[in-house]
Order: sequence, then structure tokens, then C-alpha cells
Amino acid sequence: MGTPDFIRRIRASVGTQLLFLPGVSAVVLDDDGRVLLVRRADTGEWSIIGGIPEPGEQPAATAIREVYEETGVRCVVDRVVLVQAKRPVVYPNGDECQFMEICLRCRAVGGEARVNDEESLDVGWFPVDTLPELQDFAVFRIRQALGDGPTWFDPSDAEADHRVGGV
Repeated sequence: MGTPDFIRRIRASVGTQLLFLPGVSAVVLDDDGRVLLVRRADTGEWSIIGGIPEPGEQPAATAIREVYEETGVRCVVDRVVLVQAKRPVVYPNGDECQFMEICLRCRAVGGEARVNDEESLDVGWFPVDTLPELQDFAVFRIRQALGDGPTWFDPSDAEADHRVGGV
């Protein structure tokens, strides 16, 4: 699907200026502990599945929808893996975005992994010890999803000064 229609409408008004947007990613595991990955059409790189929620859509519903749209796999959400404000990005067309990402661990419950839309070149299940080359953010999310620890958050802002008026 690419850029959602509601973002296109916003862009028509605000141009390329920075938009702060929600993002949802999913680490999908099957009963054998394999990870579902997509080879992205825009970069050619393998990655976990992700997307932007529609207005009013819950993060779990976004993950379930995105996984099915991109891979044909049905899943359920097990838990929140992490919440993180990512660094701003500038796309080749000049659009600036910064995402507040929620990553969810999901469990496959049906469907057959396949390229299911124009966003993916390939789809596959990978054992965690033989993953293809991935960007660091995806590897980190997979590692977090495989554990049973609490939801991860970026501790660098945890000690920020939250006093009123900076006093």
C-alpha cells in the first residue's frame, strides 16, 4: 500500500515538513520459533513487518493487518516488545517523518507466507540462528521479542528533567 491516503492528504497541506507519526512493527514467530521476514520493495533489504496505523486503529490491529497485507500470514499479538521514538528520517522525495514505534511480538496462526502486496519482493520464515542480513533495529527487535523480559524503552530519556518550569 505504501503511504496511507490520510498521510497524502496531510502532505498536500503541510508539504515536506516534519510529521510525528505512530508506527507499528511486528516480530512474527511460528510454532518452530522461526521469524517471518519480508524483503522490502523500496530498499531490497530483509526486514520485520511494519506500517502506519489508520486513524483510530489500535496498534495490535495494525500489526495483524500489516502482517496479513504484506505476507498472507494470519497472526495474533502476544505482547508489546518495545516503545521507542525513532530518529527523524528524510525520504528521497524530501518528506520528513519521525515515528513513535510500538513493536509487538506476534504468533502465526494461519495462512501461507507469500508476497501479498507491492511492498514486498520476497517473504520467508527464517530460523533465528540463520537470519539474512538485517539492519540493527530489526535484529534488536527480534532479540527483544525472543525474550520474556518487560517491554523495552529507551532509558536515555528516563532521567529527563520533568519539573514544572525547569525548577
